[in-house]
Amino acid sequence: MNANTSQVTYELAFRRAGARDLARLVRLRDDAARWQITRGIDQWKPGQLGEEHFRARIEEGEVWFAALGADGPVAGAWELWWDDPAAWGPQPPTAGYVHRLMTDRRTAPPGTGLRMLAEAERRIAAAGRTSCRLDCLANNARLRAYYEAAGYTVVGEQSSKDGGLGNPYAVTLLEKRL
Repeated sequence: MNANTSQVTYELAFRRAGARDLARLVRLRDDAARWQITRGIDQWKPGQLGEEHFRARIEEGEVWFAALGADGPVAGAWELWWDDPAAWGPQPPTAGYVHRLMTDRRTAPPGTGLRMLAEAERRIAAAGRTSCRLDCLANNARLRAYYEAAGYTVVGEQSSKDGGLGNPYAVTLLEKRL
């Protein structure tokens, strides 16, 4: 407890996801999609990504969990990629790419998303890369504002990203120098 504000503060513990976590990742993503829908945000759909998606991300890159302490409940997760040609085209290896930043609305304390972003940025910098990049749907002004408030700058748009779901869509490209 912080005596100055009377707010409870939580230590987040970070760990890489493994094959045993696939069902949890799908549930977290689907819950986030349902939350978006109830708020009129047209981005993710429940059932859109299954265990095969997360298995591939775990094998090809990194998927991370944030939990409330070492043994506490999961508060959120994200994917960390080392390239993203679908959105950014071919690029030199100077950036890391954050995808599917998602929190569990039942357990995540305020600020969890920003703390997960900071951990992703720390990991990217530790790998010797100088930028963190991400994208969001071009029509999602609320998410764009969230990332801009976290220090990200809009650096362009990609009018027809193919995210592997069969429907190309427009995304805003954002970057933060580390």
